[in-house]
Amino acid sequence: MKFFSALFLSLFFMSAEAGAQGIDFFKGTWSEALEKAKAENKIIFVDAYASWCGPCKRMSNNVFPQPKAGEFYNSNFVNMKIDMEKAENVEFASKYPVASYPTLFFIDANGKVVLKEIGAREVESLIEVGKKALGKSSRSEDLQKAYDEGKREPQFLLDYVKALNQAGKPSLKITNEYLATQQDLGSDFNVRFLYEGATEADSRVFDLLLKNREKANVLIGTDMVNSRLEKACKATATKAINFKNEALLTEAKNKLKTALPQRSAKFSYEADVQYYTATKDPKNYLRVTKAYQKAEVKNNAALLNDLAVGIIRSFPTDKACLSQAEKWAKAAAENGGLPDYYMTLASIYRAQGNNPKAISTARKAIEVLGDKDNGMKSKIEYFIQGLE
Repeated sequence: MKFFSALFLSLFFMSAEAGAQGIDFFKGTWSEALEKAKAENKIIFVDAYASWCGPCKRMSNNVFPQPKAGEFYNSNFVNMKIDMEKAENVEFASKYPVASYPTLFFIDANGKVVLKEIGAREVESLIEVGKKALGKSSRSEDLQKAYDEGKREPQFLLDYVKALNQAGKPSLKITNEYLATQQDLGSDFNVRFLYEGATEADSRVFDLLLKNREKANVLIGTDMVNSRLEKACKATATKAINFKNEALLTEAKNKLKTALPQRSAKFSYEADVQYYTATKDPKNYLRVTKAYQKAEVKNNAALLNDLAVGIIRSFPTDKACLSQAEKWAKAAAENGGLPDYYMTLASIYRAQGNNPKAISTARKAIEVLGDKDNGMKSKIEYFIQGLE
């Protein structure tokens, strides 16, 4: 039953990242997409779909909008959705034929297919497919060989840093070596280098990019610069979590606050809860969660439900955490009235060992669900059977 409870939560509970951006699909022509891919040194991800395709619709509605998908795909690809049966796409369809839908293409800036996958994916699988495509297209090993042989031209080094970043390999050493040879760090080329090299917030390169931010916004685009700054802060926060270094975590939060103050509260909360989950510290987890609820979430039912779900996932046996989760879940259910919220509350009662309340709350979820049965009713009934 512990496995089922975890499965049930994953199926029905909303992500704590609700409201963040999913995959941003390019609206231009195929020729423009190729130009954009060449300019940004990226490959193109194409969702080749048909309007009648059920799995295509599910991906479009449930997978592409997820923040995890957006964070990965927006950073690494030029993304396009192409209806393969529309007349205006006949040239693309003839060059890149498909046998079934959806077909996922990864195509380089020269029009060469790097990877072709058939069938719908959930978000984690979609990200893995993207990583596979990046691995196939990475030039980092060839460039490393040239670097080891002594090649040091500025454009070559910039391309090498881009390739390392694309392959998920460290690039900061190469960036710092190049910048150490430069006197004018504010030149157009060097600002672009700063942008590519700012992969971690706890670095001089990040600080230099902030210093030259206005010029970077003009050369590269404000949204892309903001995305790079946030990604660098996330990388440092992840490093802090992996090494259980709270001082480094604080640095990541402070750097994000300086770079993107409008994102500071949410970023700090997410970094803290991940850190205190990793360090198995329910007391501090609860402290930062309460502060975030008071300052940001307030009485928003959906967000209260998210907080309760986060507690269940992170500290499913801690009495103080479960007690607070119960209060938030109850408020979410009463104010929001959705069956998902009642099932959050039911799962908390179950974790507390209060099976009668868990059963009655689950039955309330069925009552609220009414005739809108999308398969949830049978799962709730199975949940109840496991407690009777």
